Amino acid sequence: MDSIDYINLARARERFGEKFVGIDVEKGTVDDIEKLNIVEPLIVTEQVIKSATETDNMILRIDNIIAVSKTPSASQETPQGGPPGMGMY
Repeated sequence: MDSIDYINLARARERFGEKFVGIDVEKGTVDDIEKLNIVEPLIVTEQVIKSATETDNMILRIDNIIAVSKTPSASQETPQGGPPGMGMY
């Protein structure tokens, strides 16, 4: 069976009310992971949330850099003649 087939089968079983459905990669089946005594450690869940938060922050920073680069800055709006002390006289 293809990996997409396993995911579709697990989702279908969840839709029919099964709460703890997961893919047993050793047997190649979709089973009740609670009965198989397969649990996800809290540290894994915490790391997933941390990684997602870091990714969101990076995307927002990149978006902010792009937005700032599109707006004209004060340094680009220098009056004619340049700043004082640059040998204008």
